[in-house]
Amino acid sequence: MEFVLYEVKDAVGVITINREKALNALNSQVLDELNQTLDGVDLETIRCLILTGAGEKSFVAGADIGEMSTLTKAEGEAFGKKGNDVFRKLETFPIPVIAAVNGFALGGGCEISMSCDIRICSENAVFGQPEAGLGITPGFGGTQRLARLVGPGMAKQMIYTARNIKADEALRIGLVNAVYPQDELMAQAEKMAAGIAKNAPIAVRNCKKAINDGLDADMDEAIVIEEKLFGDCFETEDQRYGMKCFLEKVKDKEPFKNK
Repeated sequence: MEFVLYEVKDAVGVITINREKALNALNSQVLDELNQTLDGVDLETIRCLILTGAGEKSFVAGADIGEMSTLTKAEGEAFGKKGNDVFRKLETFPIPVIAAVNGFALGGGCEISMSCDIRICSENAVFGQPEAGLGITPGFGGTQRLARLVGPGMAKQMIYTARNIKADEALRIGLVNAVYPQDELMAQAEKMAAGIAKNAPIAVRNCKKAINDGLDADMDEAIVIEEKLFGDCFETEDQRYGMKCFLEKVKDKEPFKNK
């Protein structure tokens, strides 16, 4: 991998987009390497992922405009599909993904952060969908995920005006969950990921699936989705062990086994 780093810290995997000279912009190679990295995550041992960008200036500054500038209509659609396929894989990845947004998250950077389950950012973070100012639409899911996260009115305002917003406004509109000083961001992301990793892994995965699948269904269908995933947990050793510890008031229980 030339542009994507992957390291494991206990039960947490950290993916770093490492194209710092280009502010971690997404070209075809970065997208391919991200795809390969996700395929290589060991889901038996890794219980949460953190996605971040190298350096302090930029999470992901966007898709690579140099690569996009000469695309034909068919090539533009194909590039959009390449990004969407990777981002959808991230969005539906079995385990939770936390975006630790350090600096610019513009265009494809904002879009990839929205494909993660949870977004936290540093005080210097800047979010935006500037595509309309470049003569294009958001192409990696921005028109869809932003409206779902912050509401259609705010999403349309951000996309139509192509105006960037800072960390405090991103927090106010619900685009991010928390804002931290730059030097605390990764420690806070790792703390959150470790907290997720301590819980029963199958239950956490089922929670993610229930939320994601339920958002695409009406309430009657969504409740059935939850019922089935709830029921599935009762076939696991982790459920039996977790409830046994609760009933017996065990304080220092052993880690869940992912079984």
